[in-house]
Amino acid sequence: MEFIKQLEWRYATKKFDTNKKVSEDDLEVLKKAIQLSVSSYGLQLYKVLVIENKEIRKKLKLASWNQSQVTDASYLFVFCNYTDAKPESIDEFINLTADIRNLSLEKLQGYGDFIKTKLEEKSAAERYYWLKSQTYIALANLLSACAALKIDACPMEGFDAEEYNSILGLRENELNASVVVAVGYRSDEDRTQNLPKVRKPAELLFQSL
Repeated sequence: MEFIKQLEWRYATKKFDTNKKVSEDDLEVLKKAIQLSVSSYGLQLYKVLVIENKEIRKKLKLASWNQSQVTDASYLFVFCNYTDAKPESIDEFINLTADIRNLSLEKLQGYGDFIKTKLEEKSAAERYYWLKSQTYIALANLLSACAALKIDACPMEGFDAEEYNSILGLRENELNASVVVAVGYRSDEDRTQNLPKVRKPAELLFQSL
C-alpha cells in the first residue's frame, strides 16, 4: 500500500534544511488533517499554535533543551490541551453540532448531559491526563499527513511545558503545552535519515484472540 510506503519513508527528523520552506497550500492541508482528527465525544478540547515567528521560536528553543529543530524547521506546531473540561465547552460543542446538522438543541440535550456526567465522574487528575491525551490523536494525523505530502516532521516531548506556557501566554487562556512538532524538510546532513527503522516484529506486537 502507498500509505505504508509513506510511513516507512518518514522518521523523526533531527536536522532540517533552513533553505526549504513548506508551502502555504501544504500548510493548509496539514491544518485540515488536524481539524479532521477524531477526539473523544468529538469535543476537540485543544488548540494548535502554528508558529513561524523566528524570535518566538528562539525563546522556545531555549525551553526545548536547545534542540535545533525548533528554530530550523519551517513551522513549529504546539499542541495545547485545555486545562479542564468545563460545562461551557460541552455546551459550545452541542450548539455547534445543532447548527451544522440542523438539529434542535432539545434533541441534543441528553447527549450533552451524558458527556458532562461522564467527565464529572473523573477526578481532576484524570480529566487533566484525558485532555492531554487528546492532543496525541491529532498529532498522529499531522504526522501521517506530513508523510503523505513528503514533508518531514519531528514530534517532541523534550521541552519545559511551564516555560512554553509562560512564553506563549497559555495559562491565561487555560491552556497547557502538551506536545510539539517541528515541520519542514530534512537536511542532507541529517545522518539519522539513513538509519534502518527500528520497530518490534509483528509477532511480538500483535496477539490474535
